[in-house]
Amino acid sequence: MYKNILLAIDLGDPDSWSKSLPISVEFAQTFGATLRVMTVVPDFGMSIVGSFFPKDYETKVLEKARQTLHDFVDQHVPKGIKVQHIVGHGAVYDEILRAADEVSADLIVLGASRPRAGKYLLGPNAGRVVRDAECCVHVVRN
Repeated sequence: MYKNILLAIDLGDPDSWSKSLPISVEFAQTFGATLRVMTVVPDFGMSIVGSFFPKDYETKVLEKARQTLHDFVDQHVPKGIKVQHIVGHGAVYDEILRAADEVSADLIVLGASRPRAGKYLLGPNAGRVVRDAECCVHVVRN
């Protein structure tokens, strides 16, 4: 049923993957799918903000994110599952949608925290991914 599963995680927030990772692994094992594990490094937004950081800051942050993602996968994804590591750079929802298109994902899995009473049903990133994705999206409540 699924061949390309994109799991979006925040490496700095275990709640973003503590429930979604086991579900993604189970789907990958059940369907023999490739699990594409993704994290996103936000950009500076306005260019003036970037001027306060050293010139090679973004390069170093992206490389650190790549290494941390590889370590995460080695530690948490069982051997035998085909895995691709993806590090996006920019707005979280834009990068998830871009990566999903790029890898022809047929399922996106992402965690979403429970909103407070009277707030949105989903946070802004999860909501935009659900609304704009061209494939199925499985949102796992943390």
